[in-house]
Amino acid sequence: MNYWLFKTEPDEFGIDDLQSRGRERWDGIRNYQARNLLRDQVRCGDQVLIYHSSCKAVGVAGIAGVVSEPYADPAQFDPDSKYFDPKASPEAPRWFALDVGFVEKFPRVLPLARIKSQPQLAEMVLIRQGRLSVQPVTAAEWQLLTTLARQG
Repeated sequence: MNYWLFKTEPDEFGIDDLQSRGRERWDGIRNYQARNLLRDQVRCGDQVLIYHSSCKAVGVAGIAGVVSEPYADPAQFDPDSKYFDPKASPEAPRWFALDVGFVEKFPRVLPLARIKSQPQLAEMVLIRQGRLSVQPVTAAEWQLLTTLARQG
């Protein structure tokens, strides 16, 4: 099992949405590095920190589990979608999605400032390459982050 951090804007879709729906497609990834990680490395059974960005309470909000293998993001083929890609085809998809299931909502969002204040997390992808929407998390980082987040 691997650990990941997926970024989302809670005004569009956040941990509360995932909690109410139970399971949802994680789509709309339109960065090649994030796409490659999602397509090539994220697998069913992996665990994901849901990270709220572009909002007032930026930080880790909860946990999801990956409940499907990656598949072609159907939005890339839909001309009415904001994620439409005219260069994509079903025979040669460019973008991928997968399904995640709700696991846990933390008592409060673990703020980015608190994450940055932890010396053990100085090399975390979130700190070094903050804009990446799909990023790996080491087992040690996962353990520390979930412990801090559950403390509320």
